[in-house]
Amino acid sequence: MNAQTPNIILHATDVTKNFGGLKALSDIDLQIEEGKTHAIIGPNGAGKSTLLNVIIGRIPPSSGAVVFDGTILTGKAPHEINQMGISRVFQTPEIFADLTVLQNVMAPAFARRDGPFKVNMFTSVARETEIREAAEGLLNDFGMWERREDTAGTLSRGDKRRLELCMCLIQRPRLLLLDEPTAGMSRHDTNTTIELLKRIKLSGMTKVIIEHDMHVVFSLADKISVLAQGRIIAAGLPQEIKENPRVREAYLGETVQ
Repeated sequence: MNAQTPNIILHATDVTKNFGGLKALSDIDLQIEEGKTHAIIGPNGAGKSTLLNVIIGRIPPSSGAVVFDGTILTGKAPHEINQMGISRVFQTPEIFADLTVLQNVMAPAFARRDGPFKVNMFTSVARETEIREAAEGLLNDFGMWERREDTAGTLSRGDKRRLELCMCLIQRPRLLLLDEPTAGMSRHDTNTTIELLKRIKLSGMTKVIIEHDMHVVFSLADKISVLAQGRIIAAGLPQEIKENPRVREAYLGETVQ
């Protein structure tokens, strides 16, 4: 009996991105299996964040296309892509600095349901018990319950990253894109985040993770793609990537156990 064919939830096909004379991405072909955690690694400047920005519609590709669950994303606005079920945690946390921590987590749930963020979003907040309870539950899971009424701008960088992760998860995305989700965290907080992401995987959520911390990568990834100078130079299971001499020498070094 043949093994079941994996469901490819996202496929970037022949994606190229040029910035003037610089080719940031070149003929990228990336397939993400539904329900899996796919890590993208590589040196700074390899094109990893550019690739995520193409996926979520922040920048258009120069050529090629990105398809999500049978729908072409290329040409769609970021908020349209978000409402299709794709959320992203950015390399630099993007939060509403003047709102409370709890309001920050609730805001994306309103936006996912009702459309782009509105200034008067919280006028009926007392009636939004379901969203409030979901937000409070996430903050409790991420150890931020006691800071729920604090102004988000006062948080440390590590806490801002955890807050932004909560802001993504409350949208219940089918595909979660994480750009260095543990950057700025202590090792204890990093391990806590790893365990939370493992729990999230049990729900069937698909994740793409860009990460330099190999402890995070090998703790979470089902498959790894290695990006260098805008090209995918290797892809495979974590053990295959660990044993790839070119990858070991160039990117993993002494972190491989």
